[in-house]
Amino acid sequence: MSVYDYTARRLDGHEESLGQYRGRVLLIVNTASHCGFTPQYAGLEALYDKLEDSGLTVLGFPCNQFGAQEPGSESEIGAFCQKNYGVTFPVFAKIEVNGPHAHPLYKYLKDAKPGLLGSENIKWNFTKFLIDRNGDRKTWKRPSGNCFRTSKIG
Repeated sequence: MSVYDYTARRLDGHEESLGQYRGRVLLIVNTASHCGFTPQYAGLEALYDKLEDSGLTVLGFPCNQFGAQEPGSESEIGAFCQKNYGVTFPVFAKIEVNGPHAHPLYKYLKDAKPGLLGSENIKWNFTKFLIDRNGDRKTWKRPSGNCFRTSKIG
């Protein structure tokens, strides 16, 4: 299995295969519009803008599981991202990342390589998973982890 074997619903409601990103480096992030880390949208967009042509795609997955910080509908989430941060990277419909209703992609990401001290639960919004061009998970960054210094995508 790899991330390419999963699908997810976009903000506009259509189901999308992650297989379309085969061969690209992916930065998969659970996001929220009303979180102290929400300004990371700006850094994510800047990273995407700078490195998209080199093969990086940022994928945003809104989640309301942490402090109810993503209460909006899909259309409200899309409008917020566009108006406040000019987000152009793909953003998907709201999902759960932990628990029995966690999206299958996130179950896979957490099982593929547990986090610090073997943790298999995401602790907060803006946790980042870096996926290599083969679809394998390389690292798991905590929300405060700075992933915006990368200048070369391999």
